[in-house]
Amino acid sequence: MRAQWPGAARIVVTVAVAWQAALWLGADQPPVYAAVVPLVALRGDPGTALGASLQRALGVVAGVLIGIGVVNVLRLSTVALALVVALGLLVGMVLRAGGGLNIQVAASSLLVFANDSPDAYAFHRVWETVLGGAVTILLAPLLWPPDPHRLLAVIAEDCRLRVTRALTGTVAALGAGPDAARDNLALVKDHVEAVHTAAARAREAERAMRFNPLRRRHRESVALQARSVAAVDGTAPHLTTLAREVAAFTRREDLAADLRGARGRLPALASLTARAVEDTLAGADPRPAVAAAREELAAYARTDSRPLAVALRRPFQQVLEDLDLDPRRGA
Repeated sequence: MRAQWPGAARIVVTVAVAWQAALWLGADQPPVYAAVVPLVALRGDPGTALGASLQRALGVVAGVLIGIGVVNVLRLSTVALALVVALGLLVGMVLRAGGGLNIQVAASSLLVFANDSPDAYAFHRVWETVLGGAVTILLAPLLWPPDPHRLLAVIAEDCRLRVTRALTGTVAALGAGPDAARDNLALVKDHVEAVHTAAARAREAERAMRFNPLRRRHRESVALQARSVAAVDGTAPHLTTLAREVAAFTRREDLAADLRGARGRLPALASLTARAVEDTLAGADPRPAVAAAREELAAYARTDSRPLAVALRRPFQQVLEDLDLDPRRGA
Protein backbone atom coordinates (compact mmCIF):
# COMPACT_ATOMS: atom_id res chain seq x y z
CA MET A 1 0.00 0.00 0.00
CA ARG A 2 2.79 2.43 0.87
CA ALA A 3 4.43 1.87 -2.50
CA GLN A 4 1.24 1.96 -4.59
CA TRP A 5 -0.85 4.73 -3.05
CA PRO A 6 0.93 7.67 -4.80
CA GLY A 7 0.24 6.11 -8.22
CA ALA A 8 -3.38 5.41 -7.33
CA ALA A 9 -3.85 8.94 -5.97
CA ARG A 10 -2.27 10.37 -9.15
CA ILE A 11 -4.83 8.48 -11.25
CA VAL A 12 -7.78 9.59 -9.09
CA VAL A 13 -6.80 13.26 -9.22
CA THR A 14 -6.10 13.23 -12.95
CA VAL A 15 -9.37 11.42 -13.73
CA ALA A 16 -11.32 13.99 -11.69
CA VAL A 17 -9.56 16.94 -13.34
CA ALA A 18 -10.15 15.53 -16.85
CA TRP A 19 -13.82 14.90 -16.06
CA GLN A 20 -14.34 18.40 -14.64
CA ALA A 21 -12.49 20.06 -17.53
CA ALA A 22 -14.76 18.27 -20.01
CA LEU A 23 -17.82 19.51 -18.12
CA TRP A 24 -16.48 23.07 -18.15
CA LEU A 25 -15.96 22.79 -21.91
CA GLY A 26 -19.62 21.94 -22.42
CA ALA A 27 -19.94 18.16 -22.38
CA ASP A 28 -23.67 17.42 -22.66
CA GLN A 29 -23.31 13.86 -21.38
CA PRO A 30 -21.02 12.18 -18.83
CA PRO A 31 -17.48 12.66 -20.27
CA VAL A 32 -16.40 9.08 -19.69
CA TYR A 33 -13.86 9.07 -22.50
CA ALA A 34 -11.94 11.98 -20.96
CA ALA A 35 -11.68 10.06 -17.69
CA VAL A 36 -10.65 6.77 -19.30
CA VAL A 37 -7.37 8.10 -20.73
CA PRO A 38 -5.56 8.77 -17.42
CA LEU A 39 -7.00 5.56 -16.01
CA VAL A 40 -5.26 3.44 -18.66
CA ALA A 41 -2.25 5.66 -19.41
CA LEU A 42 -0.79 6.67 -16.06
CA ARG A 43 2.21 4.75 -14.81
CA GLY A 44 5.00 5.47 -12.36
CA ASP A 45 7.12 6.86 -15.19
CA PRO A 46 5.73 10.17 -16.53
CA GLY A 47 7.41 9.41 -19.86
CA THR A 48 5.32 6.26 -20.09
CA ALA A 49 2.20 8.28 -19.39
CA LEU A 50 3.12 10.67 -22.19
CA GLY A 51 3.62 7.84 -24.68
CA ALA A 52 0.48 5.98 -23.60
CA SER A 53 -1.66 9.12 -23.78
CA LEU A 54 -0.37 9.98 -27.23
CA GLN A 55 -0.84 6.42 -28.43
CA ARG A 56 -4.40 6.33 -27.15
CA ALA A 57 -5.35 9.72 -28.63
CA LEU A 58 -3.92 8.87 -32.06
CA GLY A 59 -5.59 5.47 -31.97
CA VAL A 60 -8.99 6.92 -31.11
CA VAL A 61 -8.93 9.54 -33.85
CA ALA A 62 -7.76 7.06 -36.50
CA GLY A 63 -10.22 4.41 -35.32
CA VAL A 64 -13.16 6.80 -35.37
CA LEU A 65 -12.35 7.90 -38.91
CA ILE A 66 -12.10 4.27 -40.08
CA GLY A 67 -15.34 3.33 -38.34
CA ILE A 68 -17.26 6.30 -39.75
CA GLY A 69 -15.94 5.61 -43.24
CA VAL A 70 -16.96 1.94 -43.21
CA VAL A 71 -20.37 2.69 -41.67
CA ASN A 72 -21.15 5.20 -44.42
CA VAL A 73 -20.08 2.82 -47.22
CA LEU A 74 -21.08 -0.66 -46.09
CA ARG A 75 -24.01 -2.06 -44.18
CA LEU A 76 -23.51 -4.08 -41.04
CA SER A 77 -22.12 -7.49 -41.97
CA THR A 78 -19.36 -9.91 -41.15
CA VAL A 79 -17.35 -8.64 -44.12
CA ALA A 80 -17.67 -5.05 -42.89
CA LEU A 81 -16.69 -6.11 -39.39
CA ALA A 82 -13.59 -7.92 -40.68
CA LEU A 83 -12.70 -4.90 -42.81
CA VAL A 84 -12.93 -2.55 -39.83
CA VAL A 85 -10.66 -4.75 -37.73
CA ALA A 86 -8.17 -5.29 -40.56
CA LEU A 87 -7.90 -1.58 -41.34
CA GLY A 88 -7.64 -0.76 -37.65
CA LEU A 89 -4.77 -3.19 -37.13
CA LEU A 90 -3.04 -2.02 -40.31
CA VAL A 91 -3.12 1.61 -39.19
CA GLY A 92 -2.14 0.52 -35.68
CA MET A 93 1.14 -0.83 -37.09
CA VAL A 94 2.02 2.71 -38.14
CA LEU A 95 0.45 4.85 -35.40
CA ARG A 96 2.54 3.69 -32.50
CA ALA A 97 3.98 5.91 -29.79
CA GLY A 98 6.60 3.43 -28.61
CA GLY A 99 5.94 -0.22 -27.84
CA GLY A 100 4.19 -2.64 -30.13
CA LEU A 101 1.01 -2.74 -32.16
CA ASN A 102 -1.51 0.02 -31.34
CA ILE A 103 -4.76 -1.95 -30.98
CA GLN A 104 -6.58 1.20 -29.87
CA VAL A 105 -7.28 1.95 -33.54
CA ALA A 106 -9.16 -1.30 -34.14
CA ALA A 107 -10.99 -1.05 -30.79
CA SER A 108 -12.24 2.49 -31.51
CA SER A 109 -13.31 1.46 -35.01
CA LEU A 110 -15.41 -1.39 -33.62
CA LEU A 111 -17.06 0.86 -31.03
CA VAL A 112 -18.08 3.34 -33.73
CA PHE A 113 -19.27 0.51 -35.92
CA ALA A 114 -21.51 -0.84 -33.16
CA ASN A 115 -23.02 2.50 -32.04
CA ASP A 116 -26.57 3.54 -32.88
CA SER A 117 -25.48 7.15 -33.54
CA PRO A 118 -21.98 6.85 -34.96
CA ASP A 119 -21.54 10.51 -35.92
CA ALA A 120 -22.44 11.80 -32.46
CA TYR A 121 -20.42 9.07 -30.80
CA ALA A 122 -17.38 9.89 -32.93
CA PHE A 123 -17.51 13.59 -32.08
CA HIS A 124 -17.68 13.01 -28.32
CA ARG A 125 -15.16 10.20 -28.41
CA VAL A 126 -12.52 12.28 -30.21
CA TRP A 127 -12.62 15.54 -28.30
CA GLU A 128 -13.01 13.96 -24.87
CA THR A 129 -10.13 11.56 -25.52
CA VAL A 130 -7.87 14.38 -26.70
CA LEU A 131 -8.80 16.40 -23.61
CA GLY A 132 -8.11 13.46 -21.31
CA GLY A 133 -4.73 12.93 -22.96
CA ALA A 134 -3.81 16.61 -22.58
CA VAL A 135 -4.73 16.62 -18.89
CA THR A 136 -2.75 13.42 -18.33
CA ILE A 137 0.36 14.76 -20.04
CA LEU A 138 0.13 18.02 -18.05
CA LEU A 139 -0.44 16.56 -14.60
CA ALA A 140 1.58 13.33 -14.70
CA PRO A 141 4.97 14.96 -13.99
CA LEU A 142 3.55 17.21 -11.25
CA LEU A 143 1.50 14.84 -9.08
CA TRP A 144 3.64 12.81 -6.66
CA PRO A 145 6.49 12.47 -9.17
CA PRO A 146 8.91 9.59 -8.65
CA ASP A 147 12.31 10.43 -7.18
CA PRO A 148 14.86 8.99 -9.64
CA HIS A 149 17.78 10.09 -7.47
CA ARG A 150 16.63 8.06 -4.47
CA LEU A 151 15.48 5.15 -6.62
CA LEU A 152 18.86 4.91 -8.35
CA ALA A 153 20.65 4.90 -5.01
CA VAL A 154 18.62 1.83 -4.04
CA ILE A 155 19.27 0.21 -7.43
CA ALA A 156 23.02 0.86 -7.17
CA GLU A 157 23.21 -0.69 -3.70
CA ASP A 158 21.33 -3.77 -4.87
CA CYS A 159 23.71 -4.15 -7.82
CA ARG A 160 26.72 -3.78 -5.53
CA LEU A 161 25.51 -6.50 -3.22
CA ARG A 162 24.70 -8.87 -6.05
CA VAL A 163 28.00 -8.43 -7.88
CA THR A 164 29.95 -8.80 -4.64
CA ARG A 165 28.04 -11.95 -3.73
CA ALA A 166 28.57 -13.37 -7.21
CA LEU A 167 32.34 -12.80 -6.98
CA THR A 168 32.85 -14.00 -3.42
CA GLY A 169 30.43 -16.90 -3.80
CA THR A 170 32.18 -18.14 -6.92
CA VAL A 171 35.59 -17.94 -5.27
CA ALA A 172 34.26 -19.84 -2.24
CA ALA A 173 32.83 -22.51 -4.54
CA LEU A 174 36.34 -23.37 -5.75
CA GLY A 175 36.92 -25.50 -2.69
CA ALA A 176 33.38 -26.60 -1.92
CA GLY A 177 32.91 -29.42 -4.39
CA PRO A 178 30.98 -29.93 -7.67
CA ASP A 179 27.52 -29.70 -6.13
CA ALA A 180 28.25 -26.38 -4.44
CA ALA A 181 29.81 -25.00 -7.62
CA ARG A 182 26.74 -26.00 -9.62
CA ASP A 183 24.45 -24.35 -7.06
CA ASN A 184 26.63 -21.27 -7.13
CA LEU A 185 26.29 -21.07 -10.92
CA ALA A 186 22.50 -20.99 -10.55
CA LEU A 187 22.77 -18.25 -7.91
CA VAL A 188 25.11 -16.18 -10.07
CA LYS A 189 22.70 -16.43 -12.99
CA ASP A 190 19.96 -15.11 -10.72
CA HIS A 191 22.20 -12.24 -9.63
CA VAL A 192 23.08 -11.40 -13.23
CA GLU A 193 19.43 -11.40 -14.26
CA ALA A 194 18.63 -9.11 -11.34
CA VAL A 195 21.41 -6.72 -12.38
CA HIS A 196 20.03 -6.65 -15.94
CA THR A 197 16.59 -5.81 -14.52
CA ALA A 198 18.09 -3.13 -12.31
CA ALA A 199 19.83 -1.57 -15.31
CA ALA A 200 16.50 -1.39 -17.15
CA ARG A 201 14.93 0.28 -14.11
CA ALA A 202 17.83 2.73 -14.02
CA ARG A 203 17.23 3.69 -17.65
CA GLU A 204 13.53 4.23 -16.88
CA ALA A 205 14.43 6.42 -13.91
CA GLU A 206 16.76 8.51 -16.06
CA ARG A 207 14.02 8.96 -18.67
CA ALA A 208 11.57 9.94 -15.94
CA MET A 209 13.86 12.81 -14.94
CA ARG A 210 13.28 14.44 -18.33
CA PHE A 211 9.58 14.79 -17.47
CA ASN A 212 10.11 15.74 -13.83
CA PRO A 213 10.37 19.53 -13.43
CA LEU A 214 10.33 19.29 -9.62
CA ARG A 215 13.64 17.44 -9.36
CA ARG A 216 15.76 19.12 -12.01
CA ARG A 217 18.58 19.79 -9.51
CA HIS A 218 19.33 16.06 -9.49
CA ARG A 219 19.56 15.69 -13.25
CA GLU A 220 23.35 15.40 -13.47
CA SER A 221 23.65 13.04 -10.52
CA VAL A 222 20.87 10.85 -11.91
CA ALA A 223 22.63 10.66 -15.28
CA LEU A 224 25.87 9.66 -13.51
CA GLN A 225 24.09 7.02 -11.44
CA ALA A 226 22.43 5.56 -14.52
CA ARG A 227 25.75 5.40 -16.40
CA SER A 228 27.38 3.70 -13.42
CA VAL A 229 24.68 1.04 -13.20
CA ALA A 230 24.95 0.51 -16.96
CA ALA A 231 28.73 0.06 -16.66
CA VAL A 232 28.31 -2.58 -13.97
CA ASP A 233 25.56 -4.27 -15.97
CA GLY A 234 28.08 -4.63 -18.79
CA THR A 235 30.31 -6.72 -16.53
CA ALA A 236 27.54 -9.13 -15.50
CA PRO A 237 28.07 -11.70 -18.30
CA HIS A 238 31.68 -12.16 -17.16
CA LEU A 239 30.43 -13.15 -13.70
CA THR A 240 28.43 -15.94 -15.30
CA THR A 241 31.47 -17.04 -17.29
CA LEU A 242 33.57 -17.20 -14.12
CA ALA A 243 30.94 -19.25 -12.27
CA ARG A 244 30.58 -21.58 -15.24
CA GLU A 245 34.34 -22.15 -15.42
CA VAL A 246 34.46 -22.93 -11.71
CA ALA A 247 31.55 -25.37 -12.02
CA ALA A 248 33.34 -27.15 -14.87
CA PHE A 249 36.76 -27.30 -13.19
CA THR A 250 35.54 -28.61 -9.83
CA ARG A 251 34.19 -31.72 -11.55
CA ARG A 252 37.67 -32.73 -12.64
CA GLU A 253 39.79 -34.60 -10.11
CA ASP A 254 42.92 -34.12 -12.21
CA LEU A 255 42.74 -30.36 -11.56
CA ALA A 256 42.77 -30.58 -7.77
CA ALA A 257 46.30 -29.15 -7.47
CA ASP A 258 45.51 -26.29 -9.84
CA LEU A 259 42.36 -25.46 -7.87
CA ARG A 260 44.33 -25.29 -4.62
CA GLY A 261 46.61 -22.72 -6.20
CA ALA A 262 43.66 -20.68 -7.42
CA ARG A 263 42.04 -20.73 -3.98
CA GLY A 264 45.12 -18.98 -2.61
CA ARG A 265 45.02 -16.09 -5.11
CA LEU A 266 41.43 -15.45 -6.14
CA PRO A 267 39.96 -14.16 -2.82
CA ALA A 268 42.19 -11.06 -2.88
CA LEU A 269 41.50 -10.51 -6.58
CA ALA A 270 37.74 -10.85 -6.04
CA SER A 271 37.87 -8.37 -3.15
CA LEU A 272 39.75 -5.76 -5.18
CA THR A 273 37.43 -6.24 -8.16
CA ALA A 274 34.39 -5.83 -5.90
CA ARG A 275 35.92 -2.59 -4.60
CA ALA A 276 36.19 -1.28 -8.18
CA VAL A 277 32.53 -2.14 -8.73
CA GLU A 278 31.61 -0.37 -5.49
CA ASP A 279 33.52 2.77 -6.51
CA THR A 280 31.80 2.77 -9.89
CA LEU A 281 28.34 2.54 -8.36
CA ALA A 282 29.18 5.18 -5.75
CA GLY A 283 30.01 7.68 -8.49
CA ALA A 284 33.71 7.70 -7.63
CA ASP A 285 36.55 7.20 -10.09
CA PRO A 286 37.04 3.39 -10.25
CA ARG A 287 40.43 3.56 -11.91
CA PRO A 288 42.57 3.44 -8.72
CA ALA A 289 40.72 0.31 -7.56
CA VAL A 290 40.99 -1.14 -11.07
CA ALA A 291 44.74 -0.50 -11.05
CA ALA A 292 45.13 -2.28 -7.70
CA ALA A 293 43.14 -5.25 -8.99
CA ARG A 294 45.28 -5.38 -12.11
CA GLU A 295 48.43 -5.46 -10.01
CA GLU A 296 47.05 -8.45 -8.14
CA LEU A 297 46.07 -10.03 -11.45
CA ALA A 298 49.59 -9.53 -12.82
CA ALA A 299 51.14 -11.02 -9.70
CA TYR A 300 48.87 -14.05 -10.06
CA ALA A 301 49.89 -14.41 -13.72
CA ARG A 302 53.60 -14.34 -12.78
CA THR A 303 53.19 -17.14 -10.25
CA ASP A 304 50.80 -19.42 -12.15
CA SER A 305 50.61 -19.76 -15.93
CA ARG A 306 48.69 -23.05 -16.01
CA PRO A 307 45.61 -23.19 -18.30
CA LEU A 308 43.16 -23.30 -15.37
CA ALA A 309 44.64 -20.14 -13.87
CA VAL A 310 44.53 -18.40 -17.25
CA ALA A 311 40.85 -19.34 -17.69
CA LEU A 312 39.95 -18.10 -14.19
CA ARG A 313 41.80 -14.81 -14.66
CA ARG A 314 40.15 -13.99 -17.97
CA PRO A 315 36.70 -13.00 -16.57
CA PHE A 316 38.39 -10.72 -14.03
CA GLN A 317 40.40 -9.09 -16.81
CA GLN A 318 37.24 -8.46 -18.78
CA VAL A 319 35.41 -7.03 -15.78
CA LEU A 320 38.28 -4.65 -15.08
CA GLU A 321 38.45 -3.57 -18.71
CA ASP A 322 34.75 -2.70 -18.63
CA LEU A 323 35.19 -0.70 -15.41
CA ASP A 324 38.36 1.12 -16.52
CA LEU A 325 36.39 4.10 -17.73
CA ASP A 326 35.31 7.02 -15.57
CA PRO A 327 31.46 7.26 -15.79
CA ARG A 328 31.69 10.87 -14.57
CA ARG A 329 33.13 11.81 -17.96
CA GLY A 330 30.29 10.07 -19.80
CA ALA A 331 32.60 7.33 -21.11
